[in-house]
Amino acid sequence: MHLILGPNGAGKSTLVKLMSGELKPNIGQVLIDGQELEKTSFKDQAKYRAVLSQNIELSFPLRVSEVVMMGRFPHYESSPKPLDLEICEESMKLFRVDEMRNRNYLTLSGGEKQRVQFARVFAQIWTPLPGRSRLLLLDELLTFLDIYYQYDLMQKIRDFMVKNEDLTVIGVVHDMNIAAKFADTILLLKDAKVFAFGETKNTLNASTIYQVFQVKVEQYFEVK
Repeated sequence: MHLILGPNGAGKSTLVKLMSGELKPNIGQVLIDGQELEKTSFKDQAKYRAVLSQNIELSFPLRVSEVVMMGRFPHYESSPKPLDLEICEESMKLFRVDEMRNRNYLTLSGGEKQRVQFARVFAQIWTPLPGRSRLLLLDELLTFLDIYYQYDLMQKIRDFMVKNEDLTVIGVVHDMNIAAKFADTILLLKDAKVFAFGETKNTLNASTIYQVFQVKVEQYFEVK
C-alpha cells in the first residue's frame, strides 16, 4: 500500500490521473508491469486496474446494485454471469451496502455513496488474472467518511491485500495518522515534485511534515 500526501495543489490528483491514463504525460512514460500504459486499451486495463476518483456523483438514478455491477462491465460482453453476480454480492457485503442494494444511489449520503463506490471498484478487481498484477488507484479515498468508517475501510483494504498478494494499492490521503498506521510506503509531494519517497517509518516524521506542510507536529504515534 503506497499512500500519497502533500499540500493542496502539490499534484496528488494529477499523479493519480497520469497513472490511470486519464491524463497523458508531456514527457516520459507510464508503465504497468513493464508495459506502456498508452499502448493498452482502456477495456484491457479495466480488467486489472480500477480507479476511484474524487467525483462520486452520478447524473442519473441507478440502484446501488447496478452501480456496483458497473465494476464488472469489463469482464463480460452482454450480460453478467453468475460469477459476476456473486462477486458483486460479496463486495457489497464487505462494505456493508448490501442492505441498500435496491435504494436509489442519488438519495444516499456522501459517506454511503463512497462505500458503494468502494464496492464497485473492488468488484472490478476482485479476482486475480493469470500473468497480471492488479492495481487499485484511490484519489482522496476517505473524504466523505466519518472516523469509524475511515479506519474500518483502511483495515478492509489491508485485509483484502493480505489475501491477494498480487494487488497494489496507491491512494491519496490527508490524514497523517492513517498514513502512518496503514501505509507500507509514503510519497510526499511538494510543488509538483517528489519531496520524499520510501518506507513509512523513514519518510513520515516531524521534520518532513514541517518542510512539506509548514506545520510543527509532535509525534506520539509509532510509525508502521
